[in-house]
Amino acid sequence: MRGPSFARALWRIAAADVSSGNKVRILREGARLFDEMISAIESAKESISFEMYIFRRDELGKRFVDALAAAQKRGVRTRVLLDWIGRMGTPYRFFEPLTKAGAEVVYFNPPGFRRWLGLVPRDHRKVLVVDDRIGLTGGFGIGAEWQSGVLKRRSTPWRDTAVWIEGEATRYLADAFDDMWRRAGVRFRSIRREHRHIVRAARGAHFDPSVHPPALVGIIEGVPLRLRVSRALQLQALAAQHTIWIASAYFMPSWSEIEALAGAARDGVDVRVLVPSTYDHPWLRRLTTRFYRRLLRNGVKLWEWEGEMMHAKTNVIDSRWVRIGSTDFNPLGVAINYELDVIIEDATIARQAEDMFLEDLDHSRQITLQEVPR
Repeated sequence: MRGPSFARALWRIAAADVSSGNKVRILREGARLFDEMISAIESAKESISFEMYIFRRDELGKRFVDALAAAQKRGVRTRVLLDWIGRMGTPYRFFEPLTKAGAEVVYFNPPGFRRWLGLVPRDHRKVLVVDDRIGLTGGFGIGAEWQSGVLKRRSTPWRDTAVWIEGEATRYLADAFDDMWRRAGVRFRSIRREHRHIVRAARGAHFDPSVHPPALVGIIEGVPLRLRVSRALQLQALAAQHTIWIASAYFMPSWSEIEALAGAARDGVDVRVLVPSTYDHPWLRRLTTRFYRRLLRNGVKLWEWEGEMMHAKTNVIDSRWVRIGSTDFNPLGVAINYELDVIIEDATIARQAEDMFLEDLDHSRQITLQEVPR
């Protein structure tokens, strides 16, 4: 299951658009990440596609508004897609410099008299594509919490992960943005109508990691009811021989995901899960800890991050596969919202992801079965 046939199966089951020969970097520091994003925006010559869930009215948010407006003024087509609920707390007038400069600003799925009153699904994706040559995605938002933290005492930046891509995969990121732009540009259609038929086929699924140059990158568009990232995890759990290491900010796995991880652990695979110890919404902890005992009893190892908030959404499997994106393993992430994830096959990138994960564990506390309430 570790040869080309597995690669093809993974891309197909996740409906991924796959390309080879990409240059990939993993970014984890908020300040550096935002500096590089601003630099890319300032270097744009033709187009900028910017899609974001959380966008705060703070100094960092103003910095992005100013950079995007300046790009539009120098003739770069600038499109900004913001989730209506994700940007709540940031008034429309905050984005007026963009619209006055001529940039296109669209708000995804505002409330209305339709299915679920427009409250779900949300556009939880985080994407920046510049000139179809540079692409970036991950779990971050535009807000001070990712740069300096928000607690009054013991404030630390939120721990998150992003992936920077140069190569053919950026075109697929741009295609994913265009899909969401079209969805947001018309009155939002119901989930049932939009997903009545399965029409999404993987592109580039024939790529063979033993022949084609690294990094192989698959772009997975998470859409309501498709469970693509969940299916990919289950397939990887089936094939994993050594390690499955997961970081998930809001970890409330389904029964099938629990069984996949527990089955791998009971079969001798080193399964580790890193979750927060504190949450931006305190009530979430009571929901997430309900799954601890089931996992621990089956040999899955759990760690809680000891910083302000661990917000990353990553997997690294068998020193081979890396997933970085916006999807958390909970019902909203895998089944309801629009998400976007990248699966990378590249041994060098996988080693970097493993080193990063082990460094994170040094700043975390391992949870034992004895301390989890029955």
